[in-house]
Amino acid sequence: MKHGTPELTDFEPFVDPLRIRRDVEFLAAEPRSRRRAPHGMQRAEAYVRHQLTSAGWQVERQPFDLRWKIGSTDRHGHRALALKPRLHRRLQGANLIASQAAAHTMGTVLIGAHLDSVDGSPGADDNASGVSVVLETARLLARLPIAPPVALALFDMEELGLIGARHAARELNGSGRIAGMICLESVGYFTDAPGSQQLPTGFSAAFPRASAAAKANGLRGDFTLVVHRRSSAAAAALWRHAAAATSMSLPSLLLRDPRPDGLLGMLIGLALPPANHLGRSDHAPFWNRRVPALMLTDTANFRNPHYHRPTDLPGTLDFQRLAAIAAATAATAVSWAAG
Repeated sequence: MKHGTPELTDFEPFVDPLRIRRDVEFLAAEPRSRRRAPHGMQRAEAYVRHQLTSAGWQVERQPFDLRWKIGSTDRHGHRALALKPRLHRRLQGANLIASQAAAHTMGTVLIGAHLDSVDGSPGADDNASGVSVVLETARLLARLPIAPPVALALFDMEELGLIGARHAARELNGSGRIAGMICLESVGYFTDAPGSQQLPTGFSAAFPRASAAAKANGLRGDFTLVVHRRSSAAAAALWRHAAAATSMSLPSLLLRDPRPDGLLGMLIGLALPPANHLGRSDHAPFWNRRVPALMLTDTANFRNPHYHRPTDLPGTLDFQRLAAIAAATAATAVSWAAG
């Protein structure tokens, strides 16, 4: 512990890949959706609440009832958020927000992941992997003698167009207390096979440096992509350093979204599809409200052949690497909040 701030070595010895696997296996036993698989969603929500409260976190269920919201579809076969717009007449759901005493202060860093899956998919990678990292991070942070200003969020209806995160960003940032946000989106699928990493159409032209780095690595899907903006560049560097220092020496690729935070950045994304791929998860509503944010991802459909399919099962994930992600995320969140 340096200058009173916990470091990676305060977390990695206590992270447990088997515990993470148990979380994923429970959550991905069936699809989870408020509308299409309500039993699975209720089961997952109860499990997450129990795991967090058992670790000493206070969990608040924040329901929402929204009307006439533009989003997307979560029907079977849905592949890309931006290509399936839909107007929802009414959406009733709930986010879970967890905190410790210090997390009620200004300067809170929020760690979040979406709990739902698409129709017909058990969603092990998308997104039981992200939820499992949130749960393990909660256990790691609970070990600290002084609770850091970190809060946790499990979002509803991401697959319907970031609905839960859009509601949470508005509610949580109303007081201006959210200083940063880390989004875990499909973080558990890795492969060392050359050529296993795909790049979106137009990506090489829009992001030549990141594209060159991926190609120099033989287009292997063995890294975590850390998407950030100028406002969160320092946090992205913190995460990369922490991940590299784990026993797995987890490689990561930093990708800076050149758009500004706020409404202008959202509008630019609508006009430039390669950039819009970088906003396909729950960090985007926080960017839109000028909250610095990161997205950690294995790039989902650009690597994982099981994306949004019935074959997105726990056995396809790498739990040692998920453990490294949890340790790096805990260290980054605490350092970011302390900075």
